[in-house]
Amino acid sequence: MVDDDIEGEVTRGARALVVCPDIRAQRREDDPEARLEEAKGLALAIGIVVAEAFIIPVREVRPNTLFGEGQVQRIASDCELHEAELVIVDGALSPIQQRNLEEKIGRKVIDRTGLILEIFGERAATAEGRLQVELAHLDYQASRLVRSWTHLERQRGGFGFLGGPGETQIEADRRLIRDRMAKLRRELEQVRKTRELHRKRRGRAPWPVIALVGYTNAGKSTLFNRMTGADVMAEDLLFATLDPTMRAVTLPGIEKAILSDTVGFISDLPTQLVAAFRATLEEVTAADIVLHVRDIANPDTASQKKQVLQVLADLGVTDEEGEGEPTTILEVWNKWDLLDPEMREELAGIAENDDTVMPISAITGEGVDALREKLGAKLTEGARRHSLMLPARDGARIAWLHAHGEVLSDNDGGEGSDGPMRHIEVRLTEKEWGRFETL
Repeated sequence: MVDDDIEGEVTRGARALVVCPDIRAQRREDDPEARLEEAKGLALAIGIVVAEAFIIPVREVRPNTLFGEGQVQRIASDCELHEAELVIVDGALSPIQQRNLEEKIGRKVIDRTGLILEIFGERAATAEGRLQVELAHLDYQASRLVRSWTHLERQRGGFGFLGGPGETQIEADRRLIRDRMAKLRRELEQVRKTRELHRKRRGRAPWPVIALVGYTNAGKSTLFNRMTGADVMAEDLLFATLDPTMRAVTLPGIEKAILSDTVGFISDLPTQLVAAFRATLEEVTAADIVLHVRDIANPDTASQKKQVLQVLADLGVTDEEGEGEPTTILEVWNKWDLLDPEMREELAGIAENDDTVMPISAITGEGVDALREKLGAKLTEGARRHSLMLPARDGARIAWLHAHGEVLSDNDGGEGSDGPMRHIEVRLTEKEWGRFETL
């Protein structure tokens, strides 16, 4: 029987043993050492003290514990040696595996999904974010109502039409979880509809939308702050920010655009979270330009890119190869300042020959002005010249043209049937022209 002290929330300052299983049958492209470092980063992101971390090769997955008996003993011994009160397994554990490991080790055990859910639970700041995280938590817990305690076998009630024994505690818990999840889904559906209305309203407005996406800790929020002058939390932590943030930004040829900072992606993002945060990530699907921010100095950057493209493909923004139509995808190679001179020279040659790549350093500002120029050019490319005669009293439409197009000339157009006229020569994109015609 598991000690009751094992139950409960993961607490800040807890000492943890981080174990990364390297399963032979599930060999992946990313390096086990890189995965171990990422797991340690996830633990640090929630204030857990990593007492020890190591990789355990798993030749054959044990259905009851994942690890072999000797490996479980090693984990238990290391917990004693390093005074660890928590074991983090950087992989997916079944409910039975988690329970059996807790019994054998005598410590609380959480897997990668549980750890990420803990981080999201701590970081979610808005009402929508908290709803999404709670829904994901409940979905995760619903499959983990596996207990060996006697209170789960006690009978309740017995006043049904059949006068039966009633429902067990575990059945009651599952029913309560299902009811709560249904309520949360209804609330999130209302949030989704509200967000959709906001998107439609922005769609009628003339402002283009630029969405920042990327692997967690790639520097999206730092770039967001530099381009908008905002003060969104930007630290060297995984999932430093969760809730989407939008700010206005001025670009060459574009008086106003909307820049959107979204939640960071990560490998093996729990399916519960992908589903819960779909409404948030839908902001990306409505963007005119998607900036894929990459930590180009990270040795695992290629694998991280693949993970991001997979999520974008799941959302319908791109296909599996990262091609996106009609949405424009630009790669922003961030943390350029951290590259050694040799690597920098090599990547600079690649970037010069690729119109979709922009090398920058969000922290120093290097390349950010060039990125602004690129965004302005992309958003105004294909603009056509239009010659318009508008009544001088139609100040709202004339002001719109000055604010959202490139006005080449604005002169007196003489008298017309509607009174004094203005002759305006303006350059507009097809999208802007379509918006102007609806005014």
